[in-house]
Amino acid sequence: MGTSMPGDAYSATPFALDDDSLHQLDAIREALLDPSPRRIGRLDQWGLADTYEVYSEVAAYQETQIVMSDGTRIDAALSVPRNLAPGQTCPTVVMPAPLVGIGRKAYLGMFPRLALGGYVVLAYSQRGLAESDGEIQVAGPTDWSDGSEILNWVSEQEAVDQDRIGCFGASYGAGTSLLLAAHDSRVKVVAGASAWGDLFASLYENGTTHLAAFDALVTLFGEDRCSKEFREVIEKIRNNVIDDDVREFARVRSPKEYLSAYYEYQTPVLMGTYWHETIFSVPAVIDFFTQLQTPKSLLIQIGDHGNGEGPGLLGLIAKPTEMSYRWLDHYLGGSAGGGGETPRLGVRSEYMHNLLSEVNHDSWEDYALAKQRFHLGSVQSGQTDATMAQGPAQPGWTRSLRATGADTEVVVAPKLVQTGMAERMGLPKVYKTPDEDRARAAVWTSAPLEQPMRVQGDLELRVTVKPAAGRTEATIVAYLLDCNPANGNAYIITNAPFTLTGGKAGEARTATFPLQPAHYVLAKGRQLQLIIDTYDPFFADANGGTEAKPTVVQITSPKGAESYIDIPLHPLP
Repeated sequence: MGTSMPGDAYSATPFALDDDSLHQLDAIREALLDPSPRRIGRLDQWGLADTYEVYSEVAAYQETQIVMSDGTRIDAALSVPRNLAPGQTCPTVVMPAPLVGIGRKAYLGMFPRLALGGYVVLAYSQRGLAESDGEIQVAGPTDWSDGSEILNWVSEQEAVDQDRIGCFGASYGAGTSLLLAAHDSRVKVVAGASAWGDLFASLYENGTTHLAAFDALVTLFGEDRCSKEFREVIEKIRNNVIDDDVREFARVRSPKEYLSAYYEYQTPVLMGTYWHETIFSVPAVIDFFTQLQTPKSLLIQIGDHGNGEGPGLLGLIAKPTEMSYRWLDHYLGGSAGGGGETPRLGVRSEYMHNLLSEVNHDSWEDYALAKQRFHLGSVQSGQTDATMAQGPAQPGWTRSLRATGADTEVVVAPKLVQTGMAERMGLPKVYKTPDEDRARAAVWTSAPLEQPMRVQGDLELRVTVKPAAGRTEATIVAYLLDCNPANGNAYIITNAPFTLTGGKAGEARTATFPLQPAHYVLAKGRQLQLIIDTYDPFFADANGGTEAKPTVVQITSPKGAESYIDIPLHPLP
């Protein structure tokens, strides 16, 4: 399969902490290791001196190495409450590291809240990460085995109640926590921020490889520290070879494969994700959540991977960590989040672009609104763009797109993670859709909305795609935008790629595929705008075109398979 690699628009280190946060964590670690007035006083510049002075009075901190049965040394930190009565035991939280260069040190800001809540805390860097030995396994069977050995080790600590052990993790740590819980019944509860449900769906969406996100993750892992198995998978994905080995590698690392284990253990699971998540598949998280038959809660926020929980990991107030404290308290009996108050189950979400919004539903089925069908029409004489409207189907038109392997005005995200962070700050990317090159993109626009409306739930697109002459494959990328008709400025609501494979050269085939789910509020007078082009640097490109030698991909609407987009569009309540 032919492929184009992502360009230079994406940062090689989208997850990197800023210098001030790194200095803060270094100062916290020094104060934990040496709680002298001089060390703790250094934390005054971040307003944390009192917090860590109190921590030093209620808990003891130590760093250690836990040796696995194969001799691999795992870097860990242990916090144990002080002044326990003889025989008194405590609930325990085990925290596998997120995928950042500092590994388990990313959680140091959470230690005071957990210690004051009466928890033993063990944070560790999975093998191959940060200061741990070994090779990176990507939350595979070796990591589950390590996790069980770490549970053995922590269970031997006098203060640990072996019947009250839970896991918290962010990103890579969330995946490790979920997979450990599926393979070791001693994990009684999981809270995971920026989690994944299906690793394969996160690599490969609608037949299209997520190259930019994959390359960013590999860069962060450090390829030289990866296992031979993972290096082979890396090479295949870079060459867009998605074979049985890649599928199996991802399958065994996907929590959705272990639903029966969560059901058997009745493991309560809290998960968090984002509407514009670029790393792990949101539909796969929702699918896993929907199928899970245990106590469960799903938080979906504005932004991208890791945006919401970042402040919480540093010890500040953040919705994902506050929910996690309450979740752990209820099932383990601590008081980091105020005690054992019953947490809210079901779906809890924010909507674009109101950071203070909150909507609660008992399930995804209750949350997702019914879809409304908008048929895609042809470009009328004298017009640049076509219309999308409810009513009769619109067959018989063809749109030709010039595929050059270069991105257009609209892309999934100009920067991984950082674009989503700007959204959380109220600064979503503005797209100038009048500047979109109509030779390379087809545009459909709705009539202006007569009242404020919301898009809430799942979306689906159907179009018929004809690959370039002589090619069996074609890639298209669809974007749904909120457009201001006064100036053409638009914000992205959702998106999805689709790659046509397996047919005859030049054969047109109908594609029906989901877009990313969305929760977006549109003001009166705005227009919905659907844009379809052939290239986005976020994805692999199967069109084979270049600026010097472009190819042509056609979008058509044959009778009996007319093109449409289904949108859960409804008036505001």
